[in-house]
Amino acid sequence: MREATKSNLSLWWTLSWQLSIFFVAVVATVIIGLCIYATSILSPNEGMQVQLTAALEEALTRDTQGGIVIADSPRLRSFKAENNRLWFFVATPSGETASYGVIPAPYADLARYVYLIKDADIRGASGTTEVASIDRVDTAEGEYRVMYGGNASRSSAFLAILGKTYLIYTPLLAIALPGVFLTIPRVVSRALAGVKDIASKASEIEPRRQGARLPVDGIPTEIAPLVIAFNGTLERLENEFKKRQRFLLDAAHELRTPIAIMQTRIDGMPDGRERQRLLDDVARLAEAAEQLLDFERNDQAADLDEPVDLVEIARGVVADLAPLAIGAGYQISFQSEIERLERKGSPSALPRAMSNLVRNAIDHGGNRGMITVSVSRSTSGSGRISVADEGPGIPAEHRELVFEPFYRVTPKSKGAGLGLSLVKQVVANHGGEVSIESGAAWTRVTIDLA
Repeated sequence: MREATKSNLSLWWTLSWQLSIFFVAVVATVIIGLCIYATSILSPNEGMQVQLTAALEEALTRDTQGGIVIADSPRLRSFKAENNRLWFFVATPSGETASYGVIPAPYADLARYVYLIKDADIRGASGTTEVASIDRVDTAEGEYRVMYGGNASRSSAFLAILGKTYLIYTPLLAIALPGVFLTIPRVVSRALAGVKDIASKASEIEPRRQGARLPVDGIPTEIAPLVIAFNGTLERLENEFKKRQRFLLDAAHELRTPIAIMQTRIDGMPDGRERQRLLDDVARLAEAAEQLLDFERNDQAADLDEPVDLVEIARGVVADLAPLAIGAGYQISFQSEIERLERKGSPSALPRAMSNLVRNAIDHGGNRGMITVSVSRSTSGSGRISVADEGPGIPAEHRELVFEPFYRVTPKSKGAGLGLSLVKQVVANHGGEVSIESGAAWTRVTIDLA
């Protein structure tokens, strides 16, 4: 699961950066499109204006009589090299004039009116395809009106317009991009809130709790087929589980008859070591069949809300199994700090669980020492039942595995490996917990019931 989380990208992060790139691309396309459109309708001389203004700042001077003069400055020469047909006519508001280059004939007669015009785009004059522009230029020497033209370039006009509009699109991107990164995760999180609830409910589904299904309401339409397919899988798994359960129950029931027949025939044999060995083997087989029945029937336990006394149940289990424990070489004791400890539970399942704990201690306690069954009330108020033995202990790597069905610490150990698994199942049905502690010469299994 951890590796899958690392290898899979976050959906909200993926959507955020992809939508941000898409937004930037859309804005850039709009800006470029508007600049191209402006280039098609505005004067082609638009791209010359900035360069011409810079050149005139350096080239415009006055002679000794105070008239305006256009000096051949470095900037003007560089501008002329880029636009070999450059021409312009300069006029002051008072009517002083100066010219540079060859003014097209259709615009020559207009020159004397330039000082009256602040801004103009002149096209379509008869006899020329030249486009002329008139702009106001402010320099250190004062205000000038300039009519100009020459090598007009649409590309330079486009770049000029793009440069002039940066005050529009730069703030737009600066505001919109953080907005996208802050808004998209919220939108995605709200849209996927139902999916998170589904994932949480899916993690709570227990294999043995039948009938659990994931709700389809409140989730995105795109996710609904996945949830429906998952519910269908749960239903198929439950059907197969019920088939397996019926088979195991039937098999365990069928085993009872041949086991009883075998036991009867062995009882009729002459006394001896072989007879006793056969009786022990049949007893183990009968116990395994009963545990298998208990294991499967426990799924269908419905009597979980009846009042039960944990002290009375534990005392009864000790009394029933004391002869078996003593015969196996143990001492057995019962301890309780309180007279009664009532809880809601199953009066049939809880005794089976406690009995399995004691039988497990008898089978694996090394046939020596003391088996202690104790009942107490924990600091949290829950009922606590502990079964401790003085056997060889359980290695740390096996302590959690012993609660798995059919698991054995050693392959040749007695029993079918269902005892502790049944205990865990019963305790889980009661909403409790079971834990195990062990050392080199002791083991204690504890049940906590709220």
